[in-house]
Amino acid sequence: MGAARSRILLDNDTGIDDALALAYLAACEHVEIVAVTSSPGNVDAEAVAANNRALLALCGQPAVPVLIGARQPLRVALVTTPETHGPQGVGYATLPAPPGPGEESLDAIDFWIEAARAEPGELIALFTAPLTNFALALRREPRLPWLLGKVVIMGGAFYHQGNTTPTAEWNTHVDPHAAAEVFAAYSAAAEAGLDTEKLPILCSLDTTERFEMRPELLTDLAAAAHCTAPEIVSEADPPGTRSGASNPLVRYLSDALRFYFEFHRDYDQGYIAHVHDFFAAGIAAGTMEHRTRAATVAVETESPLLIGTTVADFRGLWGKAANAHVVSWNDPDAGFAELVDRLGALARQLDPMG
Repeated sequence: MGAARSRILLDNDTGIDDALALAYLAACEHVEIVAVTSSPGNVDAEAVAANNRALLALCGQPAVPVLIGARQPLRVALVTTPETHGPQGVGYATLPAPPGPGEESLDAIDFWIEAARAEPGELIALFTAPLTNFALALRREPRLPWLLGKVVIMGGAFYHQGNTTPTAEWNTHVDPHAAAEVFAAYSAAAEAGLDTEKLPILCSLDTTERFEMRPELLTDLAAAAHCTAPEIVSEADPPGTRSGASNPLVRYLSDALRFYFEFHRDYDQGYIAHVHDFFAAGIAAGTMEHRTRAATVAVETESPLLIGTTVADFRGLWGKAANAHVVSWNDPDAGFAELVDRLGALARQLDPMG
């Protein structure tokens, strides 16, 4: 599927599937990554920023600004996930130290606001992390819903079990108050006449968990990258087995995703990896077919039992204007084929000898 030129502001908490999403965007020739802002989530914000800078360098884009905004959720303590993403956030993967100190001294939230003001309607905002930075940006500039061209959010669960509590998805659970503020801001914007095309596209677990990556995809990726030997990742391998792929990008992704496969297996989901953020990145890049349903979304912030739970009114029972487009259908097979093609081409370009 052809895609128009896309200029993307990415906010992530890298994170294995965040890393896959970032590598994918770097592989899309029509995408310009304007900046990557680093939110606390899977690991703390400083570790997220280091992961982002190192991966961008590996992907041939070391000049992309990497910034930090918030270092804690708005009102609750930060909980990270070393059991899910590894102590550094990228599984078993190792990368060279990122070049230079980066641009973490710049404030990510001010950067977002200034960029959106400078190019109204031109920038795509992609959030694959807790919404802390977006909530703070909306506090400082309530007109962001009008200034941004498109907004894509990975988060929430509606007719699907949560992946952190029985009802709550990880990103929303980490900072439920931020998510509640973001959806409240879009409700206010909708009431004030915001074009419905500018409402955020919400990629919830209902559809992101359809993106079940299996280890055979890494074999396909290595072949597409023209690696000198097949890349075989097997459940029978000893835990922590490292990739022998000749291509550095394939090796990095294989080592990261192996950790994710093992995590899902240990939680009785099979030797798979749910790559939520890659799907959201594909929507932001305009390369992923999908359908949506308009809804009014709210987030529970008070109940200890249900905190972080997202609720969507698809039928107008609350009598409020829609504040989001919730993805209702996607095509994982086409998405994974797209992933192999794009990342294979990038890997060949970065290391022509395989």
